[in-house]
Amino acid sequence: MTSVSNSKTIKPNTLKAVPPGDPRDRGGALQPLLLVENLRKHFPIKGGIFNRRVASVKAVDDVSFEVLKGETLGVVGESGCGKSTLARLLMNLIDRDEGALVFDGDQVGDQGGISLRQLRRNMQMVFQDSSSSLNPRLPIMDSVAYGPQVHGTPSKVAQQTARELLEKVGLSPDLFASRYPHELSGGQKQRVNIARALALDPRLLILDEAVSALDKSVEAQVLNLLRYLKTHLSLTYLFISHDLHVVQYISDRVLVMYLGEIVEIGPVDDIYSTPKHPYTQALLASQLSMDPAERVTEAPLSGDPPNPVDPPSGCRFHTRCPFAETVCSQNTPSLGKRNDPQRHSVACHMHEPGSGHSRTQSPPVYVPSHGAATPKNERRLQGAL
Repeated sequence: MTSVSNSKTIKPNTLKAVPPGDPRDRGGALQPLLLVENLRKHFPIKGGIFNRRVASVKAVDDVSFEVLKGETLGVVGESGCGKSTLARLLMNLIDRDEGALVFDGDQVGDQGGISLRQLRRNMQMVFQDSSSSLNPRLPIMDSVAYGPQVHGTPSKVAQQTARELLEKVGLSPDLFASRYPHELSGGQKQRVNIARALALDPRLLILDEAVSALDKSVEAQVLNLLRYLKTHLSLTYLFISHDLHVVQYISDRVLVMYLGEIVEIGPVDDIYSTPKHPYTQALLASQLSMDPAERVTEAPLSGDPPNPVDPPSGCRFHTRCPFAETVCSQNTPSLGKRNDPQRHSVACHMHEPGSGHSRTQSPPVYVPSHGAATPKNERRLQGAL
C-alpha cells in the first residue's frame, strides 16, 4: 500500500486553462447550464398476493432549480432526504416519473434536444464510495481510458488521455498507471475517480459525498484539487455533502432538501448568515464550535424525519417545527417565482405574506451563537440583548 505522500503535488503549470469563451457553450452566458423542472421520483412498494403496488416512497417530489454556469451548487440535508436519488435522476441512472431536464437550453431526451449519450459526455458523476466505484480487475489507467473508448476514441489516444488526466489530478502515471485499486489509498482512489469523470471533457460534475470517506488532510487536498480543476477547466459542480463546513467552503449557492422537497435555496453567504427556514436554522445550529464556551447543550432538532411513504400534509417539516401552526399542516408553502437564480428563496409560511401564519411580520431570527431559532432561544436572545 502506498501512502498518500507518494501522490504528486500539482504544480500551477500542470493544467492548461480553458480560454475565455467556452466553445462548448450553446445557450449563452445567461442560460443556466442545467435547468430542472418539477422532477419527481416515487419508488413503488409492492405486496399482496398479486404483488401489486400498495404504496410509494416519495424520494424526490416536485423539485425545481437551476445550476448556473461556472458555479458550485451545494446540496445539503439529512440522510434520506433525497440528495443521492436526485443526483442519480440528473444522471439518468434511474428513470424519473415526471419532470424535465434542460441542459444548456436543450431538453434532455426530446427530439431536437440533447440525447442521453450527449448528456453523458457533458455531465459526469463522482460517487461517495471510491473503492466500489472502480473495477478491481482493471488497472487505474484502463479505468480512466474506458469512457473515451466507449465513445469512439481510439485505444492509444484514450490511453494517452488517461495518462494526462492522472498527471492533472496529482498522480504520476509512471508510478500509478499500472496499479490496481487495492494498491491505492482512499485519497488516491478518489483522485482516480475524478480523473475518470474528467475523461470525457464534461462541463458539469456531480459530486455525491465525494470527500466524506476521507480523513481531513486528504479531504483538504481533494477539495483544493476540485477548486483548481474548476477554475482551469471551466467546470460547474453540483456538490452533495453532509459536512456543512465543506459546503460553505466550496459552494457559491446552497440548496437545502427535506423529505424529498427543496425548503430553501440561495447564495452561500445568505444561507449561512441569515437562514430563513427553521429546518435550515436547525441544521446550521448542529455544527460544533471550536469555542468551549459555545457548547451544544441540547439537540437543535428533535425527533426523526417522517416516513417518506406517508409524508405529512402541507409543510412536511411542521411535525418537527417549533413554530408550526394550523396553516402549516393545511397548505403547502412555495419557494416562489424563480425569476432570479441569485434570489434567497424559502418555502415557509412565516416568510409568505398573506399565508395566515401569525409570524409573517416577525419571523424568527437566527443568531449563530445562540443556536437554532426556537421560542426558548428567542426569549434567551432578547434577555442577552
